[in-house]
Amino acid sequence: MSTILETKNLCKFYGAKENEVKAVDKINIEIKEGEFVAIVGKSGSGKSTLLHMLGGLDTPTSGEVLLKGKELYKMKEDELAVFRRRKIGFIFQAFNLVSSINVWENIVLPIGLDGKKVDTEYINDIIETLGIEKKIHNLPNTLSGGQQQRVAIARALASRPDILFADEPTGNLDTKTSDEVIALLKMSAKKYGQTIVMITHDDEIAQVADRILIIEDGRVVNFK
Repeated sequence: MSTILETKNLCKFYGAKENEVKAVDKINIEIKEGEFVAIVGKSGSGKSTLLHMLGGLDTPTSGEVLLKGKELYKMKEDELAVFRRRKIGFIFQAFNLVSSINVWENIVLPIGLDGKKVDTEYINDIIETLGIEKKIHNLPNTLSGGQQQRVAIARALASRPDILFADEPTGNLDTKTSDEVIALLKMSAKKYGQTIVMITHDDEIAQVADRILIIEDGRVVNFK
């Protein structure tokens, strides 16, 4: 398998001198194409900061993030925004759905923003895979948390990104729904040949991943 994502001495520091906080401290990781990697750590360990830098959402203090050999932070802001929209999918804890438009419109929104034609057959396949075909005309606020997260997964897959980042995707869900959502996420990733990097503080949720990275005080301390 080829490497899809790589970091080189990635750092994110806040403050100065004795008040300096090393949120991410010299992290070197490699993620292979098609892998499902979980990054596990307690609150404040630096896992969210790391994920945001891997996804091009937060600029590092130093170091590099390479996605398919392209250095994210050497790009201009506009170029990075387009690259992120086309190459990266995000799934957030808070779902981040647009409340005024229905499920179908939420799913295809990123494709429209990129001025591309919607592949209806592919989108319908994702919707059926995730079991939300009866909800496509619903507004997000009429759905349960688990259904909303399924819509968020469908939206992330819709533009066929190179990699998916999931930020505590089950944080707002009960245990049973969490298990269902993670199983669907894993199954969808395999079906569509997707690479996933997920952060979680839940060791049980992390067990479904192919590989686990444990982060403490801004450093990767263990690989499983």
